[in-house]
Amino acid sequence: MTRADILEAWSGHLSHGRRRSPHTVRAYTAAAARLISHEATNWETIARITATDLRNHIAARRAQGLGNASVARELSALRAFLNFAREKAQLGPSAPPRLKGPRIKKGLPRPVTPDEAVHLAATVEEDANTEWIGARDRAVLILLYGAGLRIAEALSITGKALPLGETLLVTGKGGKQRLVPLLPAVRAAITDYLAKSPWPVEREDPLFRGEKGGPLAQGMVQKTMARARQSLGLPPTATPHALRHSFATHLLGAGADLRSLQELLGHASLGSTQIYTKVDAATLLDVYRNAHPREAG
Repeated sequence: MTRADILEAWSGHLSHGRRRSPHTVRAYTAAAARLISHEATNWETIARITATDLRNHIAARRAQGLGNASVARELSALRAFLNFAREKAQLGPSAPPRLKGPRIKKGLPRPVTPDEAVHLAATVEEDANTEWIGARDRAVLILLYGAGLRIAEALSITGKALPLGETLLVTGKGGKQRLVPLLPAVRAAITDYLAKSPWPVEREDPLFRGEKGGPLAQGMVQKTMARARQSLGLPPTATPHALRHSFATHLLGAGADLRSLQELLGHASLGSTQIYTKVDAATLLDVYRNAHPREAG
């Protein structure tokens, strides 16, 4: 069996057996290719890769400039690959080598980066026990990050929102409604979840369903994200609400004005928006002055 055969089998398993997204298939196949680039290519040899081998491989990747979130993502991919290799080599149920993901030093609370948000969404999908739950969890996190919703707002969406368009009517605190834009990536994630879910969604049904068909609980989303952030070595501040925080911070960093951001977040006052985003004072002042030129000087 050649190295190309190994990678083709792994890619096929991800695409057809696990029905992973094309992005995940590319990333996981590339991770496997890097690991076995200098190995004898048969399943048994790969399955017997040790923790020391993995540690050395990750050290080399770090030397190439890989950050913490990307290192953790690579470890997740390699663990899955080695599990697959053990199955193919028929080596039995003993666990493959495991390494702890990188830890990020504790410090001031901070929003997750765009890269971390993508990794979190992919990790919850890959760690789920069933395909449809993985697709659901990924869709929820992408919605929180891509539209800046509160978790309660996301979980209160019903079948009335279907079919999805370019905007979504959201009911926030105090029953106040607002329109938020739905990016193509957000719509695609929700559509993928709906296609895989065993539960039909009627107009009055919750969009996001629990394992037994009832409304998905906030606590389940929080627990799922907690496991993912631990796997990726992210701090305890990386919560579902932090995704909304990140949405706001990244929009401000891209030059959005505070009034528009206030509307997107559903805040009653501009002061709430300023406090919530917690961007550094200089950046906040620059954005405020751009939005309100009379305040300059």
